Amino acid sequence: MKTILLTALTIAAALSSSCNTFIGMGRDMRIAGEGMERTAEKAYKGTGGGGNEPTTDAGAPIY
Repeated sequence: MKTILLTALTIAAALSSSCNTFIGMGRDMRIAGEGMERTAEKAYKGTGGGGNEPTTDAGAPIY
């Protein structure tokens, strides 16, 4: 019984800590994507483009 309880607690701890890791990875990917969007917009404006630029808000959730 103690082995099963210890195994269950270990698995629960591992799963709950990995959730934070995935949230952090998602934030990093969102920030990288926003940086690429800003760079692309600067390049587009530098080529004489203009007019109706897309918005920079991709609608990604912010935690």
